[in-house]
Amino acid sequence: MPFVTSKDGTRIGYSSVGSGPALVLVDGALCWRASGPSGPLAAQLKDKFTVYTYDRRGRGESGDTRPYAVEREVDDLAAVIDAAGGSAAVYGISSGAGVALAAAESLGPQKVTKMVLYEFPIFTDGSRHVDPSYASVMDELIASGDGAGAVKHFMKNGVGVPGFAIFMMQLMGVMKKMAPVAPTLAYDTRVVTPFWTYTPPPRSRWSHATMPVLDIGGGKSPTWMQNAQVAVAAALPNATHKTLPGQNHMVSPVAIAPMIKDFVLA
Repeated sequence: MPFVTSKDGTRIGYSSVGSGPALVLVDGALCWRASGPSGPLAAQLKDKFTVYTYDRRGRGESGDTRPYAVEREVDDLAAVIDAAGGSAAVYGISSGAGVALAAAESLGPQKVTKMVLYEFPIFTDGSRHVDPSYASVMDELIASGDGAGAVKHFMKNGVGVPGFAIFMMQLMGVMKKMAPVAPTLAYDTRVVTPFWTYTPPPRSRWSHATMPVLDIGGGKSPTWMQNAQVAVAAALPNATHKTLPGQNHMVSPVAIAPMIKDFVLA
């Protein structure tokens, strides 16, 4: 598999499939090229785009130079965009939407030509609250080497997965399977928690992200998540919000691919 080198020297593994305009996919928490939605989504998009997928730092084949900063993830994405020819449309899901937003603000429309976001998990009103100790507990679990505990903490207290479902995930070995990439949950936490303010993000937050943006929420997602997507779109200079009926945070590649194609190719 090919690699790019990020600004701090970190090697980032990436892949490309298809032909056409460049489109880079940015994964959410606990996902990488070999485990997550990017591969199946790339398969749905490759008839219209050259689709670039990559392992965010600390996952899969990518390195993990410390210390971490969201700006380093922007550098990683910029390096992949350079490999794609210097400019590309970007799709970001979950915390990957936060990385995409940070990159769009930093790099501008010359590099990020269009952007599609799916369910950036932030709190923009009072319809859901998370314990303020969430981030510190995550750091403690990771520092102690308890990867499975960090994944459980993320699922239960971050995502809000019910207790019975957590129990079933433990029985099925999901926590242990994800434990090797659990340290990167600290990175996702740093992407999302600055926006856990229970108020809408101000328009000044992404004032340089002037490219056309489509922000999507799932019609079956909880109220707080749907409200957050409306708030994100309202804070961007040139964004449209849409709801994808019948979908939740685990969006089907088959369902979302047509929306991506229609928007990016318009």
